[in-house]
Amino acid sequence: MKIVLKFLPAVVLAAGLAVPAVAQQPAPAQPKAAAAPAQPKASPAAVAAAKEILQIKNATAMYQGAVPGLVEKTKIALIQQNLNYQKDLNEVAQVVAQQLNGRQNEIGDGMAQIYASEFTEQELKDLVTFYKSPLGKKLIDAEPRAIGLSMAFMNSWAQNFSETVMGAFRAEMRKRGKEI
Repeated sequence: MKIVLKFLPAVVLAAGLAVPAVAQQPAPAQPKAAAAPAQPKASPAAVAAAKEILQIKNATAMYQGAVPGLVEKTKIALIQQNLNYQKDLNEVAQVVAQQLNGRQNEIGDGMAQIYASEFTEQELKDLVTFYKSPLGKKLIDAEPRAIGLSMAFMNSWAQNFSETVMGAFRAEMRKRGKEI
């Protein structure tokens, strides 16, 4: 569970960064059981370039603990529902984790397919070149810190601004003769 929580901010951030692009496109109709939106088939070279970008950016760090994390989460939920099977579920969790080890690579393959459908093959190759350049390497090194500091700034701003909003509410309520 700690592993899942460790990467939750990165996942939330990635989702947050994706929202503007997704919001500009009409939502496709999907069946309720769909696991992921279907992506157009990209060329093998485009997928290879996308995988290289993800490798350069160390994207595996986002999902490397996905299998053990989900196994642990499932085990905990099952134990809560089946207290008498705690010993068995602990043992089964190890077996299931071993059986499913490596399946997190499906996430990387899916991410590469998505990148390859969002960018042309040439754009992906240009991005690889950029990320291998001194500026690209600096971006990869500095971006996590810049994002972390930006998130801390946004949180601090929101906390301070909430006090401003609360003051505005109180002032408007005082005009109505009501103290809050």
